[in-house]
Amino acid sequence: MESNLKVFKSDKFDVEDTASLSLFLYPDSLFIFAKDKNQTNICIHEYMNFDWNLLEHLVISDHLLKVDVPAIVYLHQADFSLVPGALFQPGQESTYLSFAGEQKDNLSFFNTPLDSNNLQVLSSIPTKMKKSLEARFSELAFHHGSVSFLSYLFKERFNLISQEILISVFGNHIYAAAFSNQELAAFNIFSIEAKEDILKYALILCEQLKFDRNHVRISIFGAAEESGISDTWGKEYFYNFRLMAPHANQNYTHGFKHLKSENLFETNWQFD
Repeated sequence: MESNLKVFKSDKFDVEDTASLSLFLYPDSLFIFAKDKNQTNICIHEYMNFDWNLLEHLVISDHLLKVDVPAIVYLHQADFSLVPGALFQPGQESTYLSFAGEQKDNLSFFNTPLDSNNLQVLSSIPTKMKKSLEARFSELAFHHGSVSFLSYLFKERFNLISQEILISVFGNHIYAAAFSNQELAAFNIFSIEAKEDILKYALILCEQLKFDRNHVRISIFGAAEESGISDTWGKEYFYNFRLMAPHANQNYTHGFKHLKSENLFETNWQFD
């Protein structure tokens, strides 16, 4: 596991300065953000090719995770559901999530309110994993991984035009959101094998929502240079196409060389 670890840190990093942690569990990787008392990032651990089943071992081996400070865990997984806030009823989580797929046994549910409680993002975590983390951290919270991207889109909604598709790329997956007249009309997670799959899902959303390809604006976040995704490429298919980086609500101490090459949405913007 150690051979898969990449470290980004402040020039003057001291683990004792850690005041809180954020864990971002992606389908194939894990990022651990350590923040100081001012909520400034002072160290990031990235585990590549990470198996979620190894998390229980990692919490007793990674030196960042040995510090008992408030921790937030974000799970990027297909098992989630968006429920209108007015309709959300605690205790019905299994029913809501059944629309996302067949539910496993021994799950613990959690939900996150967004957009002034107009939307609840609901997901789950295996109870065994939850108990393992609770045994390590005395103060712990869980969110579905999409809440950072969604919270950013809701903040930017009044800068959107009448037909918008916004896509966040992370590894071999994307989040795809569609806004119609500044209201969220569709949102989901998809696996991709090539950049053409991004076009496929954008076109499917256009067809479903009856968007005009000459008018709809396509915004891509997190496209790595080696992916071949570029303005020139995108404009071969959509007149209104752009590559974007989110405005930042994250601060860093001096250092963190090469962090931008990770193209991770949360290095710029995190929900908290």
